[in-house]
Amino acid sequence: MLLYTHADCLAHVTPPGHPESADRLRAVWRGLADLPLIPRACPAGEAAEVLCCHPPAYLARVEAAVPREGWAQLDGDTFLSPGSFGAAMRAVGGVCAAVDAVLAGEDRTAFVAARPPGHHAETARAMGFCLFGTAAIAAKRALVHHGLSRVAIVDFDVHHGNGTQDLLWDEGRCLYASSHQMPLYPGTGRPDERGAHGQVINVALRGGSDGAAMRQAYERTILPAVADWRPDLLIVSAGFDAHAADPLAGLNWDEADFRWLAARLWEVSGGRVVSTLEGGYDLDALAASAAAYVGELATLSD
Repeated sequence: MLLYTHADCLAHVTPPGHPESADRLRAVWRGLADLPLIPRACPAGEAAEVLCCHPPAYLARVEAAVPREGWAQLDGDTFLSPGSFGAAMRAVGGVCAAVDAVLAGEDRTAFVAARPPGHHAETARAMGFCLFGTAAIAAKRALVHHGLSRVAIVDFDVHHGNGTQDLLWDEGRCLYASSHQMPLYPGTGRPDERGAHGQVINVALRGGSDGAAMRQAYERTILPAVADWRPDLLIVSAGFDAHAADPLAGLNWDEADFRWLAARLWEVSGGRVVSTLEGGYDLDALAASAAAYVGELATLSD
């Protein structure tokens, strides 16, 4: 299994006490340290990759907002520091390189450990700690650059990926399936949000519910939908903030649930999976959950 990451992603520095800190990436590195992964550096993403999903004016606006020192604020909880644009472009470059490598047959699976996360970034709006829609950009890379006809994204972050949904709302070649706590930020993700081609699936989970409820929902709805889609590539928005210890939400999953998700998603993937880091804000739970998910996927795809 390939591991794409880069130290530049530590240079996206958020204010003291902000949950989306560089320590998150260090925790993931710690959790994955003993796994048999093949490390690769995330290349710097190119503007053309971002522009597959975001308009030029938005890209220019984000780059121009980067401060010379300190912080700039894009919304109530999304900040920029001097290293933020470079970090975000490493995240973009990482997911595109991972897609390229998996589709070239270099490995069947890849995990992109980069930040800032991406699934809340809408077409022309940064929000929820996110600047660019990395999972959607990865899907466009597969569809446009590689000419695939059927891609699926599964998003198990505890928060709905409103950005991914927005960016791919009109993309009939990409299934987007999300499980998320509801009600919870950002307030989107109702089951009746179906996409322009009926290719969006939203599964709302009740606050306080556990891994058993999640497994039932996946077995009933998401896994059959992905299997029926027969994707040429599965992209996973891997957020680990549904863990019971996470401070930003109220689901009660544990490491075994993320291990189960890895196994079941592999079964319906068609044999090619690219996963990218989204949320997870309790550092110990993040490290353990990432290790469980990535370790299981690495074993099964070996």
